[in-house]
Amino acid sequence: MKRLWSAFALYIIIGVANSLTHASAQTAGLTEPPKRETRAVWLTTYSSLDWPKAKAASPAGIEAQKEELRHILDRLQELRINTVLLQTRVRGSVIYPSAIEPWDGCLTGVPGRAPGYDPLAFAIDECHRRGMELHAWMVAIPCFKTAAARHMGPRSVLKTHPELCVRHGDSWYLDPGQPGTAAYLASLCREIAQNYDVDGIHLDYIRYPENAAKFNDRASYRKYGQKRDKAGWRRDNMTRCVREVYQAVKAVKPWVKVSSSPIGKSGDLSRYSSYGWNAYSAVHQDAQGWLREGIQDMLFPMMYFRDNHFYPFAIDWKENDNGRPVVPGLGIYFLSPKEKDWPLEDITRELSFIRTLGLGGQAYFRYAYLDDNHKGLADFLKDVYYPGPALPAECPHPDGQPPAAPGNLRECHEASRYTLRWDSVPHDAGMRYNVYASQTCPVDISSGRNLIAASLDSCSLPINGVFCALHNVCFAVTAMDRYGRESAPAQLATGIFRNSETPQGFLPHDSATLPLPAQDDAPYVAVVDLFGRIVRTAPYSRRLDIASLPRGIYQVRTLGKKGRSVPIGFFIR
Repeated sequence: MKRLWSAFALYIIIGVANSLTHASAQTAGLTEPPKRETRAVWLTTYSSLDWPKAKAASPAGIEAQKEELRHILDRLQELRINTVLLQTRVRGSVIYPSAIEPWDGCLTGVPGRAPGYDPLAFAIDECHRRGMELHAWMVAIPCFKTAAARHMGPRSVLKTHPELCVRHGDSWYLDPGQPGTAAYLASLCREIAQNYDVDGIHLDYIRYPENAAKFNDRASYRKYGQKRDKAGWRRDNMTRCVREVYQAVKAVKPWVKVSSSPIGKSGDLSRYSSYGWNAYSAVHQDAQGWLREGIQDMLFPMMYFRDNHFYPFAIDWKENDNGRPVVPGLGIYFLSPKEKDWPLEDITRELSFIRTLGLGGQAYFRYAYLDDNHKGLADFLKDVYYPGPALPAECPHPDGQPPAAPGNLRECHEASRYTLRWDSVPHDAGMRYNVYASQTCPVDISSGRNLIAASLDSCSLPINGVFCALHNVCFAVTAMDRYGRESAPAQLATGIFRNSETPQGFLPHDSATLPLPAQDDAPYVAVVDLFGRIVRTAPYSRRLDIASLPRGIYQVRTLGKKGRSVPIGFFIR
């Protein structure tokens, strides 16, 4: 908890600095980040591709597995990701204690073996602690390889509901043509919604397989097809599955977002062909119809393409979004030299286009390729594209009043730490809080530039009083309910930190030169800003020229041989 607190306090200082110095994506010629933007990543548990690498075969293994996830979420928080799509149903197996399906082997190395803790509950708590949403990613139609079927145990769907299963190639699948398939998928999603504080249910592979013409559903078609056009019958089957899942989840917790990841091209366009690979015809997904019917709160189409395979189809999704967020999934794995070795510009151009077009955000497949920072993508996101936090999309909600504004917003000076505090709103179960800052009072909460902290689960926030005194910062705090509806802001007028004193440990100076201690083995000195960027280097001397530096907080460090660097201290200009 100490690590989270110190990292978060530094992040808030940087967040205010971003807001007040206009360090936004506009400096790179990009559209200014919106206040609401889903920034998602798929976190894959299949074969432990992203997590977990350690096996929960002992208490030490359990703790190592948990620490892996904490590290992943810390990294995502650093990159200002706000939504984690965690693979929860893997292939006919799950990563939580289910009354319906067996444990997946990714957790312990043995299919069906319990890991000794609840990974889904742990992941939800850790995401919420960092202000992130967690959506349970459910692989819907595929089950498992035929070779693995005998290891799945008595709770395998092949044993409990053999009538729903069909063999296709070397794998078992659920048959969407069986009416019971929709009810079975709905029961899995209902179980999660009932037992866990998830923010979303995310359906993957809610479609027929790639070579659908060979899919062995002749028996169900003869029994239930009623001599209809088979392609239309199959689309209706998939829509029935989506509809029953949606209704089951909403009956339990109407604020849980239900989404899916259709094929990235909905269908052929008048001027651009999908070349046989699209959602509507190839795999029988009427995803745009799901939006029109209102049985999806958002979509994450898998747009793992570039050039004319991407841009016209992104426009098509926007034109047919029916007022609900469409969040393109980007195939960042293609940046890897081991894949297609795309240049970074292929992804950055797509990101700029997505935001300019007004789509609902971005999603990245998958975590490992984001963490590896292929071609500098993670650096681009952190330093340019995501200069501050953003709120994820609202969930469609019934008519009603937004929450009341937080009360008694105030500044407290406690044990040399400055903290914003406010009173919780009445009936605040599940309530979260957003903090805004600017040099203009009252703070404009409609601007994403002013958002400095999103989805807090507490009623306080550490703030650097000295920085706020330098810039006459004003603050606003809103409450946000489970649907994402925001209250009116509580405002705190400017000048509250004007009497802040420079804390001990900051280096004194006269605004023009900074005295430095004697050093025997440091040929150079570096000045580093709050973003960790070196803004000045100079030969080491006892007096450092700082007159031309912008106002702000800096660290000064030695630069020695072989890259050795030692901090000297902080100073405020």
